[in-house]
Amino acid sequence: MPTEILMPALSPTMEEGTLAKWLVKEGDTVSSGDLIAEIETDKATMEFEAVDEGTVGKILIAEGSEGVKVNTPIAVLLEDGESADDIDTSGSSSADAAPAKEAKEEAPAEAKSEVPKEEAKAAPAAPQGAGGNRIFASPLARRIAADKGLDLAQIEGSGPKGRIVKADVIDAKPQAAKEEAPKAEAASAPAAAAAPAAGPSADQVARMYEGREYEEVKLDGMRKTIAARLTEAKQQVPHFYLRRDIQLDALLKFRGDLNKQLDARGVKLSVNDFIIKACALALQSVPDANAVWAGDRVLKMKASDVAVAVAIEGGLFTPVLQDSDTKSLSALSAEMKDLAARARDRKLAPHEYQGGSFAISNLGMFGIDNFDAVINPPHGAILAVGAGVKKPVVGKDGELAVATVMSVTLSVDHRVIDGALGAELLNAIKENLENPMVMLA
Repeated sequence: MPTEILMPALSPTMEEGTLAKWLVKEGDTVSSGDLIAEIETDKATMEFEAVDEGTVGKILIAEGSEGVKVNTPIAVLLEDGESADDIDTSGSSSADAAPAKEAKEEAPAEAKSEVPKEEAKAAPAAPQGAGGNRIFASPLARRIAADKGLDLAQIEGSGPKGRIVKADVIDAKPQAAKEEAPKAEAASAPAAAAAPAAGPSADQVARMYEGREYEEVKLDGMRKTIAARLTEAKQQVPHFYLRRDIQLDALLKFRGDLNKQLDARGVKLSVNDFIIKACALALQSVPDANAVWAGDRVLKMKASDVAVAVAIEGGLFTPVLQDSDTKSLSALSAEMKDLAARARDRKLAPHEYQGGSFAISNLGMFGIDNFDAVINPPHGAILAVGAGVKKPVVGKDGELAVATVMSVTLSVDHRVIDGALGAELLNAIKENLENPMVMLA
């Protein structure tokens, strides 16, 4: 039976993507692990590997098609002895579910309502394991499991990255009926019903500006994701803000001395490198603040995995520097430069920008004195860093002096970190930056 190749979920947050380029054509023979397409997610362009082997019988989604939902059939793979004539194009799982780009633009909105309910149930979005984790399985394995009444959550995959393949299900015995799915659907119904009302529609907003000249900018996947995630964060995360001024003169002198000694190695440390290190060590000094929100629990992290916001054209990435507390300043500097360069080229892999418990957003290089950053869930906090500027300060002896002062604001998730604990964390960051030699001890 022909095997459908489905639009993959290349990251935990991916719901749809753009089929940027086919690397195969109809009639090509592919094996498991062969690269067959390039797919643009909300963050990056990634290569998609074949899981099963066979011959590409039909390409269902044209190159350049945008908004292709995860688990939509994008091509059909034929096994030995099968031909294109064996492909069933009468159901919604092929031709109807995978229009080319031009057909998609012309299709009326009412077309969705014409799909029978039985067909919609026959092609679930993707099987889910315990706790809502996605189960990855090849289309053929999924079909065999459905025919045999198997619960994919009970099967261990032997394919790439634990994917369930044909061999895993062919000899498996049927499991008990899946009773948790209806419960999950019932539990999600009230949440969907309680969703807040949407704002004005695009047409309503456009009518407000009739007669005025403007340029309409289409939202790409990254901008849509940023809008959705940060709106969600502001609506659901109870932010509170803590502010401190940090004197940088000792750090700037120490940085200058280090850079002179490191010049022969081609290493040049930035103030941001020190900020990353200071935050990583502070999370170790205040371990209760090194935590993330996990819905019905808090996860306290052991290592200091610090995310750093990197601005790119059309959006931003937050690559994560894992184990920042154990790395030297020069190692952090080199890793940050590499991650930032690949972020601007959108070449980061998902594991390089997901995770972490704490983030840094530095707008000091743009001359911003201070600002409030939005927490990136599930992080417990984010540090907004302003510019270092010369200001009058009162010294310990009461005399007026001039110092380089940097204003920072710590945005904190009150579900994870209370006020006193957040203050303790920010004080530890300040101590590290004002006494930089301590960070090398």
